[in-house]
Amino acid sequence: MKLFVNDLTVMDFSYLCPQRGMVGESWIVDVVLDGGLNEDSMVQDFGIVKKQLKKVIDDYVDHKLVVPADNENTIIHPPTQDGRVQVDFTFGHNQPIQLYCPPEAYAFVYRLEGQAALITKASLTAYLKDVIATHLPENVHDIDIVLREEVILTPYYHYTHGLKKHDGNCQRIAHGHRSKIIITEDGKESLKWQTYWAKRWSDIYIGSNEDIVEPKQLNFSLINEVPVYCFKYEASQGEFEMAISKNVCELIDYDSTVECLAQYILEQTKLESTNLLVVRAYEGVGKGAIISG
Repeated sequence: MKLFVNDLTVMDFSYLCPQRGMVGESWIVDVVLDGGLNEDSMVQDFGIVKKQLKKVIDDYVDHKLVVPADNENTIIHPPTQDGRVQVDFTFGHNQPIQLYCPPEAYAFVYRLEGQAALITKASLTAYLKDVIATHLPENVHDIDIVLREEVILTPYYHYTHGLKKHDGNCQRIAHGHRSKIIITEDGKESLKWQTYWAKRWSDIYIGSNEDIVEPKQLNFSLINEVPVYCFKYEASQGEFEMAISKNVCELIDYDSTVECLAQYILEQTKLESTNLLVVRAYEGVGKGAIISG
């Protein structure tokens, strides 16, 4: 007997890619449990499935940076005395991404046999299956997991950020989203502006100016001489530090909440448009902020 739950959760995370760098993603999770009926004539109670499996997925992937642990571009340093872990990564033409964060900020995923050491739906599915297998009841013999993107027919972007003032996992310095952007100009949807922002924020890291520090203030050494922005802040989960190539960043004077991002998009677009604009900025799937002016 099989029990299915579609739209179990949405994983908002970022991953490291040798070509694209740091990529923000939002993947919808569907699950199918295969097993015999329990004493309640169920494979499992829907409420339990939704609560327990969602918690496992959230704990192991959601709002984390997913690292291809055995990729040749990845160096994972042993934990230091304070428990933090340094990760060094290069992408493109030797562009650096370096992080020094609490271990909870990462998910380390290893290659599938016979495949490249990359973060893909297949490699992340295998990782999740291994994790979830230890949390299944005895009557469930197998689980099938489908990871899928939201179908978006309008322009969208991939962005990564961190929210140091957030009490939850959003405080992690490198987690992200795949988000659509809807902009209307004088009441009509503007493909021009939507496309502009989708290109401007393609695989972008959005950082706050107030978190910028000098390289000497970091607790690690930079791996090459490519120009980088250095970020550092302390939050309830610990201290987070990152250095990342300048050409994949956009700095703003606000926190990078979706409300502030909508405001920033409006202000920047108004520099070139005198028309009435309405910005609907999404943060992943089905949520976001609206501002007009």
